[in-house]
Amino acid sequence: MNQESSNERDPEMLDEYDFSGGVRGKYVARFSQGSNVVVIDPDVAQVFADSESVNRALRALVGIRTVMAQPQV
Repeated sequence: MNQESSNERDPEMLDEYDFSGGVRGKYVARFSQGSNVVVIDPDVAQVFADSESVNRALRALVGIRTVMAQPQV
């Protein structure tokens, strides 16, 4: 970010926001280690109580896919 763009005021930033003690990139390592945010449609979200139930359903689907992909003997 160059000096000119950092001096421009963002209209959504209020005067009471104080980032003077902030640390740039503080959480970047944690974020890159495994955050994978997926947004689901509202009608699908209504089916699940929380992220744990979504994960259980997806794991079950992966298991089914794995079984179905195995050659039938």
